Formats: sequence, C-alpha cells, structure tokens
Amino acid sequence: MTPVIDRIFRSFITQGRLDVVFSDGSRRTYVGTEGPVASMRILAPSVERRLIANPGLAFGEAYMDGLVEPVGCTLYDLLDLLMTNSMQAGHIGEAVAAVIRYGKRTWTQFNPASRSRRNVAHHYDLNGALYDLFLDSDRQYSCAYFPRGDETLEEAQVAKKRHIAAKLRLDRPDLEVLDIGSGWGGMALTLARDYGARVTGITLSEEQLAVSRRRAMEEGLADRVRFELVDYRDVTRRFDRIVSVGMFEHVGVGHYRQFFERVRAILAPDGVMLLHSIGRNDGPGSTNPWIDRYIFPGGYSPALSETFAAIEKAGLWVTDCEILRLHYAQTIAHWRERFAANRDRVAALYDERFCRMFEFYLAGAELSFRVQGHLNFQLQITRSIDAVPLTRDYMVEAEREAAAPPGRRGRARKAGTSG
Repeated sequence: MTPVIDRIFRSFITQGRLDVVFSDGSRRTYVGTEGPVASMRILAPSVERRLIANPGLAFGEAYMDGLVEPVGCTLYDLLDLLMTNSMQAGHIGEAVAAVIRYGKRTWTQFNPASRSRRNVAHHYDLNGALYDLFLDSDRQYSCAYFPRGDETLEEAQVAKKRHIAAKLRLDRPDLEVLDIGSGWGGMALTLARDYGARVTGITLSEEQLAVSRRRAMEEGLADRVRFELVDYRDVTRRFDRIVSVGMFEHVGVGHYRQFFERVRAILAPDGVMLLHSIGRNDGPGSTNPWIDRYIFPGGYSPALSETFAAIEKAGLWVTDCEILRLHYAQTIAHWRERFAANRDRVAALYDERFCRMFEFYLAGAELSFRVQGHLNFQLQITRSIDAVPLTRDYMVEAEREAAAPPGRRGRARKAGTSG
C-alpha cells in the first residue's frame, strides 16, 4: 500500500465503511457517516496504481481479471458503497478524468451510420442464447413497468408495452407504425397482434433482425409486421405513429437534433411518437468509461434538458412526459437474479471473465438507478398542437381497457369514462 492510495481512500469514503486488504497484505479501514458497509481485497500493486488515476475504468477491469475481490460481502454490496461515495467529489483522480471525458464526449458519442452499426453489434449481436438466460420470454431488453410493484418480470414487461401503446393512441386499425430500434421484435409484434397496427421495425443488429423476422413468420404476422436493417437517418416514408424504446441512448448527443428533425420529417401531421429512454437527473454528463469500453460503446444516458432542447429546435411538441424512477432498478434486479441462476450456462457460452463482466454490468446498472440519479423517461411527441386530446384521461382508459380480460373490455372502458 502506498501513502497516495491510502490518502485517496480516506478522502473518498465519506459514507459508510470500507475495509481494504491491499496487495502487500496490509489492512486499512475507511469510515464516513452512516451508510453501506463492505470489504475488498486488491491482489496486484498495478491495480492500486490504476485506481489512483482512472478508477471508473480500472476497478471494473480489475474485477473482470480477478484482481479485486469482495470479502465477506457481495459484488453488489461493494459497488453500493463505492457508487454511493462516487457521488461526492472525494477522488481527485476521478474528478479530473470526468472533466476530460466530458470535454471529449462529442467525439466518443460521434455515431455516424457505420460506427452505429459497429457499436450495436458489440452488444446486441452476442449469442442469442445469452439473452434467453436472463430476459423475459419476449426478450424485452429495456425498463419494465411495475404499476403495483410486485409483478413478475413477465407481467411487468407486458405492462410496459401496454403503457406505451396507450400513449401512442392507437385509436383505429391499420395505423402505420415505425419502431425505431425494434430489438427482437416484441413491441412491434404486440402492436400488430393486439392493436391492429401495421408495423415496420428497424434495427442495426443482424442477430436481432433474423430473430424478429422468424418470430413474425411463426406468429403469422408477416403480413402486418416487417423488419429491416435500416438506420433511422435513412427512413423517408411517413408514418402515423413512431415508437422508440431503449434506442435513444445510442444516438449520441451530437446527433439529437438530427434525430428529432428526422422524426418530424417522417411523422404524419396528426401523428404521435412515444420515446422511451434512460436519462439522468443531474444535468448533462458523460458515460462511465468501463461501460463505454465493454458494454455500450458510443452510448449515453441523456439529461432531459439536452433532450428537450433538441426537440424544441426540431419544431416538435412534447405533449406528455412521465418519469419512471425505480422501475428499471426493479427490472435489473430480476435480470441479476436470473443471470445468477444460469451463471454456469453463461460460462459455457463464453467464459469466466465474461461472466464477471456481465455481473459487474448488471450490478452497476441497477445501482445507477438506486443511488446515482438515473431514471427512465417517456415523452409523447407530436407535430401538431391538437394531435391528442386535451387531457391524458384517454391514456388511462386505453390502458385499463387493454388490461381487462377479453370478456370485460367494454365494461372496463365504461368504468374508465364514468369517473
């Protein structure tokens, strides 16, 4: 242990208690105000040196390589303590690194079409069997919706799709819907099957495209849903409705205005868009360097201020905004539990280092919503001031109607309009 790393830990831990066994066998305890408690062992002097200059990258890499170990606690417990303390300005090395990251974020998030395809392939073109081991059966890889709070993952993902459909105002059959970033096809297939829409889903993932097309054929919906390998910038046809779930995080901050100008160009004059994205409540920032390198290259969770500014410049209306605070934390908690239960099968697909990487990613992602101010937002966007009713009652009524058993849907609508 060097005096420098000791001083950094002393200034960094302002909440909770951290016990550290350093690479030379020495032990230190760092105590702040009341908070989480965890212990760890560092197994190499090189890790201690790297934790001084760039801890946001070094800690995750050291865990992947087995050079940092939780002691008497879980990885989640350790990250809870560290991420809680990272919200303070106690680590000078990280403070400097954050300034540098922010200064070059326009470049790191520069996502022309060719780079976007590579970034998407990095994560979404992994072996499809991996996602079956921790996602729901519909492979919804985005924030679920927990209206009661005790839903199963499957129930919450169905509720999410229902919640979004209600905001799209699918008030007549055969509406033309564009799904930007259509994933494995679950949203597009739901809108066609349950709401009578005609849907075009676009993705940059060849793996997701193949699965989506196969699902459309198997469900007998190929005449109502088609999937294409297309960048949103290349779409020219006009649509009645546009939905985008979990894709805006990959657009890149320098492309926001371009994104919304394209939305305005292809959305019908009386059309409606629903944008569902991860966001942050602390204003513009930058992406954690470990996440950028290993999980979502070119990705960024935008502040609402950045998003609204781009929407305003594109000449669009935000007709509704909802903030989902802890829904994604609950979603990822389900994913972590399922991943842990299938860890041996994941290791058979990849290896131990991959498992450690994915465990670190899921635990850190959940905690970013619990202790670091991340959130999800849903924005309803239109071109026209009068594209949707004056009040949002129609959303509640449509959602209640869709949730009712088939034999009671008319009565559900009547109950929803009587109060």
